[in-house]
Amino acid sequence: MNEKIRRLKRELKYKGTILEFYQDTMEIDGKHTAVWDFIRHKGAAAVVPVREDGKILMVRQYRNALERETLEIPAGSLDAEGEPGITCAARELEEETGYRCENLEWLITLRTTVAFCNERIEVYVARDLIPSRQHLDEDEFIELEAYSIEELLEKIFKGEIEDGKTVSSLLAYAQKYRK
Repeated sequence: MNEKIRRLKRELKYKGTILEFYQDTMEIDGKHTAVWDFIRHKGAAAVVPVREDGKILMVRQYRNALERETLEIPAGSLDAEGEPGITCAARELEEETGYRCENLEWLITLRTTVAFCNERIEVYVARDLIPSRQHLDEDEFIELEAYSIEELLEKIFKGEIEDGKTVSSLLAYAQKYRK
């Protein structure tokens, strides 16, 4: 920790299914204290699934926080803190799209909201997709759609895709793989 900032106390305020909310009492420069919020997240993984024709599989699903559907890359939380991201990404790929992949390639690591949350998302690219079947959770309702990277970039710059992990991942994919 920074030598001018020291945590005096961390108090758990709420424990949810994937998040824990804490209140941290911090000493600043030895002169005063401040109360900061901290959200612990067990981590997540996501995947950019690329079909043979170059189109990227996307999931359309309802997001309660926004009260609407969003278009995103497949993603999900780690089963447990410390689970390898690649394991989670492979599971989420099959669960949400109905495809498997033998060789996931790491693309990018994201920290979504560094001001108050430790969430880390490992993002992978999946090629040579193998048909399988979806294994949706009972509370998941997903429509699978396919787009070219050009169509997805257009959706980003029109404000139609706002999800941070999706925007970052698609921009990274376009930079690394687009010819």
